Amino acid sequence: MSAPLLLPLATVGDPKVNIAIFALFVVATLAIVIRASRNNKSAADFYAGGRSFTGPQNGIAIAGDYLSAASFLGIAGAIALNGYDGFLYSIGFLVAWLVALLLVAELLRNTGRFTMADVLSFRLKQRPVRMAAAISTLGVCFFYLLAQMAGAGGLVALLLGIDGKAGQSVVIAVVGIIMITYVLVGGMKGTTWVQIVKAVLLVIGAGIMTLWVLAKYTFNLSALLGAAVDKSPAAGEKLLNPGLQYGATGISKLDFISLGLALVLGTAGLPHVLMRFYTVPNSREARRSVSWAIWIIGIFYLFTLVLGYGAAALVGPDVIRAAPGKANSAAPLLAYELGGEILLGVISAVAFATILAVVAGLTITASASFAHDIYGQVIKKGQVSGDGEVRVARITVLVIGAVAIIGGIFANGQNIAFLVALAFAVAASANLPTILYSLFWRRFNTRGALWSIYGGLGSAIFLIIFSPVVSGKVDKKTGASLSMITDTGIDFHWFPLDNPGIVSIPLAFLLGIIGTLTSKEATDVDRFAEMEVRSLTGAGAEKATQH
Repeated sequence: MSAPLLLPLATVGDPKVNIAIFALFVVATLAIVIRASRNNKSAADFYAGGRSFTGPQNGIAIAGDYLSAASFLGIAGAIALNGYDGFLYSIGFLVAWLVALLLVAELLRNTGRFTMADVLSFRLKQRPVRMAAAISTLGVCFFYLLAQMAGAGGLVALLLGIDGKAGQSVVIAVVGIIMITYVLVGGMKGTTWVQIVKAVLLVIGAGIMTLWVLAKYTFNLSALLGAAVDKSPAAGEKLLNPGLQYGATGISKLDFISLGLALVLGTAGLPHVLMRFYTVPNSREARRSVSWAIWIIGIFYLFTLVLGYGAAALVGPDVIRAAPGKANSAAPLLAYELGGEILLGVISAVAFATILAVVAGLTITASASFAHDIYGQVIKKGQVSGDGEVRVARITVLVIGAVAIIGGIFANGQNIAFLVALAFAVAASANLPTILYSLFWRRFNTRGALWSIYGGLGSAIFLIIFSPVVSGKVDKKTGASLSMITDTGIDFHWFPLDNPGIVSIPLAFLLGIIGTLTSKEATDVDRFAEMEVRSLTGAGAEKATQH
């Protein structure tokens, strides 16, 4: 998910076929959303789908929420060009779910109602903690939204033959409008069903391509790997060994550890993933949903191994690098190589569906955080009805959608990996430490929570601003800028790592400890005991709504 999304390419395939497949998917999913919206009667329905989804259903939806277009396009491309090092992305994303399963899923479901802030403020001072958690949530969702929206412009421009910034801006606006419609009409129920449909399509599409590639090599993985090595003369056997992408320097090794730390720990702090745990009726179903998600995501990432090496063997790294989208064009080019325009259209529509599902999930999470936490609890001090909150949430969806469209237009063509990496770094730094301390540390208090959230959030953003992903990173062979600021004459970076996780995550944990120990706030022992019993047993947890 931290890999960059597709950038504009020359047209591939038949735009008419691609438009027809896109339109078919949008119409079908809108019908599903409208049908699901009939049962939206309360705040629990809008925010959490009435807590009526089963573990398997929610697990598939979590996979749909988690497997963004970057997971499909970016990782396949990274494996095609960098082999073993590219596959480590897949391993990192999968291992991250063990943290969510073992430490977060059940406890969060039992303790909260709609948002992450419900858990953090359960035994701490409501208003400052909710405000901090909401700001962190909105920060993660905003940068994630920018990446997905800008990626939509590049992907659809490739498939529909739309060239130029103006045309791509229109595409981004259309994606935003469809996303807003999904959330306004369907709420969490409609969004969940879109994510379920998208996850099924993505796994089936990737599975078909995987079998197709293996069939070309008589289902002999060694033959496939050998062909990939033969087609990659510059890399050779290094394609099968670690170090091709990250090199062997001390800084590069440290950077990879930092990225891995952010990916593994950031997943358990992503607000749109955490919010999915509230859509099931109890903690047992929350645990089942994560188990299902792990299986689906694990199988999908095994597919990416074959797709990546398949692209290297059948398309070739030189062709992939020559395309303006570089690594991100690997999966569409492989689809075109295997099945021509029809398979390309289907796979690309699945990638487009992926963007729609992810942005819908992010939008409803951000709107719920503002309406429930900032408006309902901070501004109105809890004196507002569920209907009043939902009304504000719907207005917030329109605002967030407009901001995402404008931001996506400005971010189009920028280094989108920067935005996704920032989202993961913020989630790992600001959210996870406070969640774990709130659940497991009796002494933890309000100052500790505020120092941890704001310290993690601020340090992650500060270090990334002064890192090579923003300025000063240059391709040694071509001299081209690899940073967000493309002018090679502008260089103000002093932090050597691309990802700040190795610094900001431990700092956030440390600040939580220092803030807690230096505060004179008395621990509410009874409230912690209540939280502990609720988190472990589910007694007093929110129930599913009945219709």
